[in-house]
Amino acid sequence: MAEEMSTAVEGETKAEAYVRIGKEIAAIVAGETSRTARYATAACLLAHNFGPRFFWTGFYVVDPQKPQELVVGPYQGTLGCLRIPFGRGVCGAAAQSGETQLVRDVEAFPGHIACDSRSRSEIVVPVLDAEGALAAVLDVDSAELDAFDAEDQAGLEAICKILLTA
Repeated sequence: MAEEMSTAVEGETKAEAYVRIGKEIAAIVAGETSRTARYATAACLLAHNFGPRFFWTGFYVVDPQKPQELVVGPYQGTLGCLRIPFGRGVCGAAAQSGETQLVRDVEAFPGHIACDSRSRSEIVVPVLDAEGALAAVLDVDSAELDAFDAEDQAGLEAICKILLTA
C-alpha cells in the first residue's frame, strides 16, 4: 500500500521536522517485519524532507556471511560503496565503536572513504537489533561543510530507535 509523504511545515524547526518524520516512519512501518522495508522507508522520508542538504541517505547493513563488514542496503542518492569493513571510514568507525560519528569535515577524518567526492560532511548512526547487536548503520552525507549538528544527531538517533522497535 502506497503512503502519502508529508512535507515540511512552514516555520517548522529542524527538531520539529525530526519529530514529524519519526512519527510518520513509525506509522508506516508499524508491524512491518522486514528490515529492508523499514530502512527503505526511513531513507526515502529523510532524503525527501532534508534534501538537498542530505544528498546521500541510506543504510549499510551487517553482512551475516561476513559479520565484520557492512554491505550497502536501501538508500537514496548516487552510487554508494558496496562494502565497508568495520573500522574503515566513518561508517566502519560507527560500526566498530557502536557510537554515532558526527563529522563536520570529512577531509579531517582519518581514513575517510570517499564513495562520492562531493561529500564534505557526514553523520553515521548505529542501528541495533532487538538483542542490542549492531544490525546496520544509517549514513547521511552532505555536500556542505559542517552540515550536521547535535540536533541532527538526536533526531537521527531517535529515528534509528524507531526502526529497532517497529
